[in-house]
Amino acid sequence: MESPVSALIARVGLLALLLGLSSRVLAAEPPALDVQQSQVFRAWFVRIAQEQLSQGPSPRWYQQDCAGLVRFAANEALKVHDDKWLRSNGLSNRYLPPESPLSEAQRGLAQQWQQGGGKVGPYVNAIKLIQFNSHLIGRDVTQARPGDLMFFDQGDEQHLMIWMGRYVAYHTGTTTPTDNGMRSASLQQLMNWKDTRWIPDAANPNFIGVYRLNFLSQ
Repeated sequence: MESPVSALIARVGLLALLLGLSSRVLAAEPPALDVQQSQVFRAWFVRIAQEQLSQGPSPRWYQQDCAGLVRFAANEALKVHDDKWLRSNGLSNRYLPPESPLSEAQRGLAQQWQQGGGKVGPYVNAIKLIQFNSHLIGRDVTQARPGDLMFFDQGDEQHLMIWMGRYVAYHTGTTTPTDNGMRSASLQQLMNWKDTRWIPDAANPNFIGVYRLNFLSQ
């Protein structure tokens, strides 16, 4: 059994690795979306994640887990949100974020995740979303903007939550006939969570920090 000391050392090592890798990726490639495009992306990204909470996971969302939610919401946020898209997602045309003109390459960003080793593709797990596709903002949740990611390392497993502005949304990674796996929690609920491994506080070694997708300008 892993000792608490060795577990802490492992997490410190992981944090150092994430800091180094994400900073190098950020330095090597400028953001693909400008400030205005980034703002519109965030609005759609959060809206799409919210729809998975309120209506249940879309049948077009495959690989339903915490990283899958991020990949799905990001991919859908970058699409053209025309009438066909709205119908396929069960959305009305009321109270929608604005559209943003994007190039073909920009619309394909969420199909070209950095996988490490020079490889890109539509699939990355939670840790690779953080290692190669995001950068650390800090370990203070007040620094998070809607659409940022909160990353937890639980030793054998890593987990992502999406900061929605006043609460988080996430998928548990497990789906049953009576439980679609989608969850939400306010910051106050998280800060008082009985299982302290999930408290997003710098004093919690399981909370690695708030991360932002690299293709966003801010």
